[in-house]
Amino acid sequence: MIKGNYIKIAKKAASVQISELKKINKVFNKSFIQAVNLISNTSGKVVCAGIGKSGLIARKVSATLSSVGVSSFFLDPAQANHGDMGQLDKRDVLIVFSYSGNTAEITNMLKYANRFNIKVIGIASKKDSLLLKASDISILLPKVRESDPTGMVPTTSTSITLLLGDCLAVALMTKKKFSKDRFKIFHPGGNIGQTLLLVKDIMTTGKKLPTVNYNQTIDKAIKIINLKKLGLVVITKKNYVVGILVDGQVRRGIKNYSKNEKVNKFMTTSPIFINESASASKALAVMNNKKITSLLVKSDKDIKKNSSIKLKGIVHIHELLRYGIK
Repeated sequence: MIKGNYIKIAKKAASVQISELKKINKVFNKSFIQAVNLISNTSGKVVCAGIGKSGLIARKVSATLSSVGVSSFFLDPAQANHGDMGQLDKRDVLIVFSYSGNTAEITNMLKYANRFNIKVIGIASKKDSLLLKASDISILLPKVRESDPTGMVPTTSTSITLLLGDCLAVALMTKKKFSKDRFKIFHPGGNIGQTLLLVKDIMTTGKKLPTVNYNQTIDKAIKIINLKKLGLVVITKKNYVVGILVDGQVRRGIKNYSKNEKVNKFMTTSPIFINESASASKALAVMNNKKITSLLVKSDKDIKKNSSIKLKGIVHIHELLRYGIK
């Protein structure tokens, strides 16, 4: 078979799934709303369960729920039959995924849930299945055409089940008013964490800030630059920023300085600020654009001109690179 035929087959498979996945709209009904409300109001955890391909989907849905602030874990029905059932609590909500709804391994789990009054959300494609009959909330998946040549391999059916799980997660995010700040808490690392990282999360603050009064000598300013190791010193007057002196300025003109001269004679009077809630990636972009290695940070509430701004912090390019900001 030539390469072009493989591409044609792949495109056909994708086309089938794209067409069939539109049937997901049939699921957005009263049962879906009830499921969102039940999960949102639970005081326990959301336990996702399934066997085989449905188990893989359950694992992913559980991980997605956890990432948006819904406490969740995956429970293997086969392992649950051998002691792991004890992980279930009466305050929990159990979501069971089974495309047929008649998987033998889920029977004991459903009996256990019923015995201890654990709420069950059943997700299956057969209306008269054991799972949907035993569930407190039944979500009936539409029958879909598989995208493989035999029409038997779980392809589209797994995709539509996963899509339903994602839609549940998105609906819960909206209901709980899940913000970027909360999302960042659950994603401190990786590309997502880098994208959500704010200047205020990584800036230097407090006693580590290199500051000097504008009436101090250049000698004093140089000592602070060397001590604080940020390559600059911020010049202040009555706690307001009036200028900045960077290490490069000092080293390039050191022979022209008298140690007793006032630092305000040599400072740059228009330092560049960035808001504390700006993204770390934006800070790096500004540095690259201005060809500098540090930015002064101001409060979001501070909308005054540079001559009347209090220093909130300093963000240095080394910190941005250390956190993997690109």
